[in-house]
Amino acid sequence: MKQKLHNTLDLLYLTCIWIAGLSIVVMSLIIPVGVFARYVLGFGAQWPEPIAILLMVIFTFMGAAAAYRAGAHIAVAMVTDRLPRHLQKACRIIVNLLMLTICLFMVGYGTKLCLETMNQTLAALPWIPVGLTYIPVPLGGLFTLIFVLENLFFGTQYQRAVVRFDHQVEEAGA
Repeated sequence: MKQKLHNTLDLLYLTCIWIAGLSIVVMSLIIPVGVFARYVLGFGAQWPEPIAILLMVIFTFMGAAAAYRAGAHIAVAMVTDRLPRHLQKACRIIVNLLMLTICLFMVGYGTKLCLETMNQTLAALPWIPVGLTYIPVPLGGLFTLIFVLENLFFGTQYQRAVVRFDHQVEEAGA
């Protein structure tokens, strides 16, 4: 059961990475289209900039969730690394509880923001409700919340062996 949960969370982690990566790739393709339209064709296309901004928001929130799980987020550990082991553990729990609070805020108020702005539209993209553009906030908060709970109950993901999709086991750090 525990391994099945880890596999599911690994899949969620990979999904976050792929969504963030695809967002950057598509954004990198869209921006030159806007530049080409403006400077070569002589007219400014209205859609590339707002789509690129939306993709950057998606990248930010999905990438942040993945970075949290991978332990690649910004962490200033200069003080905590010098504490005794039991105080380091207490600090880790406190940080995770604070992250849990932030994630709950993002999910709750992000969902409220999405619902309250669903009947508004963007001027440059009238076919997209504003509420849809805010969906990365509660979704990223939810994914990060799941990874925070995993960290609290099972420890960091890089402290365990990983079962790859070809069913081979890799030791942590391998």
